[in-house]
Amino acid sequence: MRCYRRGSKGDEVARVQRRLQELGLYSGAIDGDFGGETEIAVRRFQKQQQLEIDGSVGTDAWRALFPAVAELPAPVLLQQPVEFRCLALTGAFETSVPPPGCFTAVAGDFDGQGISYGALQFNLGQGTLQPILQEMDRRHPALVEETFHDRVGELRTMLAADLPAQLAFARAIQTPAFRLHEPWRGMFRALGRTPECQRIQLEQAARYVERARQLCERFKVRSSRALALMFDIIVQNGGISAAVGAQIESDISRLDPSLGPQAAEQDRLRIIANRRAEAANPRWVEDVRERKLCIANGGGRVHGAFYDLDEYGLVLEPAAV
Repeated sequence: MRCYRRGSKGDEVARVQRRLQELGLYSGAIDGDFGGETEIAVRRFQKQQQLEIDGSVGTDAWRALFPAVAELPAPVLLQQPVEFRCLALTGAFETSVPPPGCFTAVAGDFDGQGISYGALQFNLGQGTLQPILQEMDRRHPALVEETFHDRVGELRTMLAADLPAQLAFARAIQTPAFRLHEPWRGMFRALGRTPECQRIQLEQAARYVERARQLCERFKVRSSRALALMFDIIVQNGGISAAVGAQIESDISRLDPSLGPQAAEQDRLRIIANRRAEAANPRWVEDVRERKLCIANGGGRVHGAFYDLDEYGLVLEPAAV
């Protein structure tokens, strides 16, 4: 039975947090991340309403919170195409912010790249952010003007300049701690919340999706979870070398042929996750392993945050990926 509980993330969780705040039961951040504070507030609400006190929002708790809404809604994220859901998951890993917040994440020049932005931290230094902002301005100039208001001229001047000037602009609008000054930070975040900007971020990630599909074909994995794993490998690790690929294929060849389709799929994903982690820089092996096994296993902790891939619709059943 579907429910929202500790570890759940997304718009629906933010909606619950907002309602609990209205009721005077929650004073934490409206961040779409169901943590301990949200759980405590839910328990308080359940006690008030004489419901079962389990700290999760199932059908009964949802109806009590939102009497006008008949059914507990499925996560909005599940309505998105599989490529978007893969991007949202990797974006959450990259930014430590659940969707849709990962699409709005903005950081300054901590790594010498000027500004890093969005789900995959597209940046000025590598030339991956400029196409997003330019495409937004080309397709949706009125939205860009509405968002950046009296600063839109500065933004457009920056986009038309050469890279040194772009980096100089970026460094001039942030603190020594690499936090963008307001109103720039708020304007970039507001832009990232629009479906138009999220769609363009997905388009900019298309080359990663295509390479992920090629890896799925190579290792004969066919689920949406497999695509998510390969996409995350491309983004975080750059791919799989020939040598590591040969190790993976050798390991897969020794799997029990009597395994059912889903068990076989999961075993293949675990092999891929472990082999790719072992090939990482020794300093980061366990970090990579944690992240990759979280995907292969359908859930787990990454940097202390819990992820449930069912909430992203990334499952083991065969899918058209």
